Amino acid sequence: MTKHTYLIYGISKGLGKALARHLPDPDDQVYGVSRSQPDYLHDANHKMEWISADLAKPAESAASIRNAIGDSRIDYLIYNVGIWEHNAFSDGYDFKDNREEEILTMINTNISSCLLAVRSFTENLKKSENAKIILIGSTWGLENHNGKEVTFSATKFALRGIIHALRENLREYSIGVSVLNLGYLATEFDYEDDLDTIIEQTDAELIPLQDVIAAVRFILSTSKATCVKEITMPAMKDMNV
Repeated sequence: MTKHTYLIYGISKGLGKALARHLPDPDDQVYGVSRSQPDYLHDANHKMEWISADLAKPAESAASIRNAIGDSRIDYLIYNVGIWEHNAFSDGYDFKDNREEEILTMINTNISSCLLAVRSFTENLKKSENAKIILIGSTWGLENHNGKEVTFSATKFALRGIIHALRENLREYSIGVSVLNLGYLATEFDYEDDLDTIIEQTDAELIPLQDVIAAVRFILSTSKATCVKEITMPAMKDMNV
């Protein structure tokens, strides 16, 4: 019998891959969403179903994901999606160099698909005894950050707006709604890599995936009597916030 059912977005690589592989227990079910097929589907130690979807096409992707999941119970919905400008996080970044198509793709992927995901699966979440929604945000969505990336920042601020209003919509159903504001991640390292080695090789300037998984586990471990609104996690040496 399935213990918990996860719906995790962005599972093909990086944090999403770590979440999908290492967060669930062996008797859990994971529905994983990504555009490209993950390379670890047959290595997972729990039930895993991949759903192909291009989140830059919000309505189309939402329909395909709904069709795959149907009316199944969802305990945990984790929206781990965040694309950025082609020139982001570089000295050469200039907002005027971002084309309309690039800007709209970012908004559709980071925000529009997120809104439709939550709207699509509210009834599935209501079937859970202790449902949680976690949106993976960024320190670029915090007040007075030092980043210059306009569209990326706008989408991450929007995630926090979604969380604040959504919490009031779902409060009567005791569905926990949280946002995790992350700084730079050490995604070039795997979850299984030695933590001390990661810290040493990154000079403690990047957040190990192990720390993010620990934060997500904390949120999921709380009872329905508790509301974890936001967790902000910059790296210790991150001067962006």
